[in-house]
Amino acid sequence: MNGITMQNASGPRARCQPDGGLSRVATLIFAVAAGLSVANVYYAQPLLDAIASDFGISPAAIGLVVTLTQVGYALGLIFIVPLGDLLDRRRLVIGQGLLSIIALIAVATAKTEGVLFTGLAAMGLLAVVVQVLVAFAATLATPAEHGRAVGTVTSGVVIGILAARFVAGLLADLGGWRVVYLTSAILMAAMVGLLTRVLPRTPLPGSTDSYAETLRSIPALFLRDRVLLTRGLLALLIFATFSTFWTSLVLPLSNAPFHYSHTQIGLFGLVGLAGAAAATGAGRLADRGLGEWTTALSLTLLLLSWGLIAFLPSSIPLLLIGVVLLDLAVQAVHVTNQSIIVARHPTARSRLIGGYMVFYSVGSAMGASAATMAYAHAGWYGVSMLGAAFSAAAMLTWAGARHRPVGGEATERADGL
Repeated sequence: MNGITMQNASGPRARCQPDGGLSRVATLIFAVAAGLSVANVYYAQPLLDAIASDFGISPAAIGLVVTLTQVGYALGLIFIVPLGDLLDRRRLVIGQGLLSIIALIAVATAKTEGVLFTGLAAMGLLAVVVQVLVAFAATLATPAEHGRAVGTVTSGVVIGILAARFVAGLLADLGGWRVVYLTSAILMAAMVGLLTRVLPRTPLPGSTDSYAETLRSIPALFLRDRVLLTRGLLALLIFATFSTFWTSLVLPLSNAPFHYSHTQIGLFGLVGLAGAAAATGAGRLADRGLGEWTTALSLTLLLLSWGLIAFLPSSIPLLLIGVVLLDLAVQAVHVTNQSIIVARHPTARSRLIGGYMVFYSVGSAMGASAATMAYAHAGWYGVSMLGAAFSAAAMLTWAGARHRPVGGEATERADGL
């Protein structure tokens, strides 16, 4: 693999070291793996009505399907991702992939709500392999390429999230919602096989902290570094906005006057692929020191997007423009956030990514639960007001912290906190 030099060694501690950064081919493989993994968290969103009908779950409570997956994801971020600072990341990635296959099969074959919900929570727990891959890519990349590497892997995540909605809708129309999870299990098995062959063997992280000390250091990192805390709060708010829209979109489009099929609803997700381009571009801008400028512009676009999204059901074209702006803005801020935080404490990248993504997961769960309740009580107007409120809060959070330079503070070693 270009950019990675293999070293021959005997025994279980055979290694390979990064040489000249992470190659484009390797980065692409990381991106594909991340996209397939994160898709498992989002397949349920366009399938909510089908799952509710199959299990007899009320419309007001069906948001719990998404919320449980996000809760599992949050737990994985706290308890699994930080292991990347202690253990062999290669084994961690492959192990999570194998367990994800089991969880996917459990969901696909579930006969009771209990098995369904448990499987979804486990699937969310294991999907945090995405964050292990982000930290892995940042470690293998050269310092000048952190933004590019994070942006490329995140573009794979964006494509996985949005393609998940289309693929889920298409497969559900062809064979039912259970086929979606069976297909994903097959794809994950293929990806685990590829990763087993191509993931480099790297030196074990040099941290001497225990697992408990590593976990305790995460809140300390964010509480003592105002930049990290601000970026975490931005993640919470932008993904509350993101989840508010995508969780609730299926509700008006599947009913009068549209009565769209799952496939048609899934096509809306493809419009948001502009977010993938934003992810790559934002990473390069962050490498050039333009993270604050990118954040300001993106948050402005995010707030404006809800003015267009609110035109549903009267104007589908305006809705589509709003979707492009929303996805582009969210992903640009997300990549900028990650590019900034991985550069602040190089010895703690896994726990930084894990801690940051806890904010993401909390925001996604908030948005999913609040969106279904807002729609039940105030229709699409209520959803639009909720999304705009989250967006405005993100803008105010950034504006309140803008006087603090992103790159000007001295960083500390994570194990010194």
